[in-house]
Amino acid sequence: MTPTIAVVGRPNVGKSTLFNRLTGKRTALVSDLPGLTRDRRESEAIVGGHAMRLVDTAGLEEAHPDSIPARMRAQSEAAIAKADLVLFVIDARAGVTPADKAFAGVARRSGARVILVANKCEGRAGTGGFYEAYELGLGEPVAISAEHGEGLSDLEHEILAALDMKPKPVSQRRKRRGRAAEAFEDQANTRDETGEGLEPGDDGEAADTTRPIRIAIVGRPNAGKSTLVNTVLGEERMITGPEPGLTRDSIATDLMWKGRAVRLFDTAGLRRKARIEEHAEKLSASDALRAIKFAEVVVLLIDATHPFEQQDLIIGNRIVEEGRALVIGINKWDAIEDKQKALKDLRETATEKFADASGVALVPVSALSGRGVDKLMDAVVAAYEVWNRRVPTAALNRWLQEALDRHTPPASSGRRIRLRYATQPSTRPPTFVAFCSKPGDLPPSYIRYLVNSLREAFDLPGTPIRFGLRKGANPYAKD
Repeated sequence: MTPTIAVVGRPNVGKSTLFNRLTGKRTALVSDLPGLTRDRRESEAIVGGHAMRLVDTAGLEEAHPDSIPARMRAQSEAAIAKADLVLFVIDARAGVTPADKAFAGVARRSGARVILVANKCEGRAGTGGFYEAYELGLGEPVAISAEHGEGLSDLEHEILAALDMKPKPVSQRRKRRGRAAEAFEDQANTRDETGEGLEPGDDGEAADTTRPIRIAIVGRPNAGKSTLVNTVLGEERMITGPEPGLTRDSIATDLMWKGRAVRLFDTAGLRRKARIEEHAEKLSASDALRAIKFAEVVVLLIDATHPFEQQDLIIGNRIVEEGRALVIGINKWDAIEDKQKALKDLRETATEKFADASGVALVPVSALSGRGVDKLMDAVVAAYEVWNRRVPTAALNRWLQEALDRHTPPASSGRRIRLRYATQPSTRPPTFVAFCSKPGDLPPSYIRYLVNSLREAFDLPGTPIRFGLRKGANPYAKD
């Protein structure tokens, strides 16, 4: 069984930096701002050739029971309770603080094995704090610098010893890392700005039912995204509350939904750029946009009491532009009285505003009570299947001929524009190319006609369709 390691400590001691070092990915937001991490983040790490599950946590703070820091602390304590090993991190430069002493007691009482990590030990500034760490009663501290990568081999040795594991030979480590890469690196890493290895495949193959479906939940602040994620997971995994902007970074969680592997991303609320002032919110917004880019299906969660505000439309069109499958969740549906009329109006608005994703699924839900969540997830799986759909070439060209017979292309300079052949070079989203005598002269209105006809003929609702034109004859025709 894969051991779970929780990285805990007070705010701004370098937990997320250490998390990124051990996982080998830039998955956790890192900044000088204290308290940037608010929810638990999990990822795979390979330590000494062994697979481990690493959990980054919010900073432990003393706080009023109803406050945001108190809810953050509850998430951290939940991570400690489930951990096989706890890395208790302190800032050696700051020395041992009263908060460190208080929370060292929390770690000891958890019953989990604890390794004391003295971070920021580079240079002489951390020497005093390193020796002070003995006062915490957690044994000998391990001196590291997560930022500079110093002392990590010593920490790796201590982790293996605490878990009664022996390091594997280098050759086996390489094999293990290779298998881990196949299993885990295929999943979305929303911090990888290069996107290498993360962009959904364009090889045109059918949907792989063994790979997790990458689903991002996005929307305006306070739309209920974290509440929805908690309901899907069946546990209080994300902190929630009436305050807008509680979620700051994109948190990925793996689960099985009716036999399908799913990787679910909760994201920060997106506001207009003009209203984003704090540095933390700028980081959060950028993170949410990356989650959209590397997702496969995106659920745009809107507030039924204030539906389709301008920011909802901006976010929705961004999803379509990125070529992602779109599903619209209408949250707080239990607050609507005339549900039939409201749904009819919302469908008309969606049809008008998201013409490039015509037929997008609108699913009323109550994230708080869980009503409609099953239907929402079913719509997500259906959208994923459409997004991966391949149309047989023969059927595609029969459709093209019928579409041309119904409405012939216009003439250009007195000569009829001819479309001779169509093919589908890729999926994710469905992408089609038609060979045309004068591609530059075919008006956008006729291309829209072809796309709408294509969507209807092959049942492709709610997904962006890429349709391109190339000059030339049928490349597969015999001379």
